[in-house]
Amino acid sequence: MIQDRQVRHFCSFLLLFSVLAAALFSLFCFFQLHTAREMYLLHSKAAASALLEQGVPETAIAAALTGSAVSPEGEALLNKISFGESSSSWLLPFLNSFLRENLIFLAGLLLLLGLILFLGTILFFRSRRRLYLQAGQIIQSYTDGDFSAHLPQNQEGELFRLFASVEQLATILQSKNETEHKTKEFLKTTISDISHQLKTPLAALAMYQEILADEPDNADAVREFSGKMGAALTRMEQLILSMLKITRLDTGNIVFEQKAHPLPELISRSLSDLTERARQEGKELLINGDPEATLYCDAGWTSEAIGNLVKNALDHTDAGGHIQISWKHTPAMLQITVADDGSGIAPEDIHHIFKRFYRSSRSLDTTGVGLGLPLAKSIIEGQGGLISVQSTPGEGTAFTLSFLTKP
Repeated sequence: MIQDRQVRHFCSFLLLFSVLAAALFSLFCFFQLHTAREMYLLHSKAAASALLEQGVPETAIAAALTGSAVSPEGEALLNKISFGESSSSWLLPFLNSFLRENLIFLAGLLLLLGLILFLGTILFFRSRRRLYLQAGQIIQSYTDGDFSAHLPQNQEGELFRLFASVEQLATILQSKNETEHKTKEFLKTTISDISHQLKTPLAALAMYQEILADEPDNADAVREFSGKMGAALTRMEQLILSMLKITRLDTGNIVFEQKAHPLPELISRSLSDLTERARQEGKELLINGDPEATLYCDAGWTSEAIGNLVKNALDHTDAGGHIQISWKHTPAMLQITVADDGSGIAPEDIHHIFKRFYRSSRSLDTTGVGLGLPLAKSIIEGQGGLISVQSTPGEGTAFTLSFLTKP
């Protein structure tokens, strides 16, 4: 309890007050002893003077003043003149004066000590009340959602440990509020993006359906616009699946099951659905790397990320082009590179390519919905890796995935 500075100061005050009270009462006792001595001497002087006036011999007076024996005759004489044990103290002149002076001194002493104790206690509780009011205002601001102020925590003691706990709770509430706000903004943005991206294929589907309805007997038209409807539906399916995957990654609902996998098998899995497309488009996929290399990752998700990078390379490479998937291993890192000799990325676009639905003005005629690169980035970074890009317009682009080597 005395770790609290204010309580420690108050305890020090009480200790000093006790020392002061002991000193004052010692002074009071000394004053009583001195006064009693003076009263006894004064009474003896008065008795000796009265006896001398009555002609009593000095030897008899000296014997009377220095004697300690009490006789029944002497006690009876004192009772007769109202100086016995039953006499009131206020009727005894010297004792009356002694009591009056001591009562005045004692009352003053008690008043002084009481005033000091009262003022010290008031100052302690006043400082304590200021601290409580300050804490109450800050806690109320926490309740109102304002976390700019902080409870005092620069001292020791139970109260300040309580303040530290409340501050920790406020930090948790602030983090929770920020998370909820970010979640709401994320859902708002996601819904807006999906709505915006679905408008185009839905409008195309509606238009194709009207054309087919107007020309049900035109086989060529039916065949042409059925194909376009299928492409639009495929685009919508890709969009919805990609958005669901990104949303699950961003909200932390995906737990990556990371294990050691042979890298050639991982690359082969990534290209399984793209080899035929590359052949049909007249583009060549090249693979180069150590066949014994392994990567500690989630095979399914990592294959999808690499596949998205290869898809992006195919989208921006003309017929006769080359897409090379290579990897190299160092003691500290394993790097996978997907490079092409396609159109490249303009300098003003390279800082935006990982944004959702971002489409450069130079690539509006290519397929895709603008989610492949953001999805790949979320997958790689979700497993502790890094993704970087280098590109020269007209010469090609190279995406590099970097993973720390597991011990």
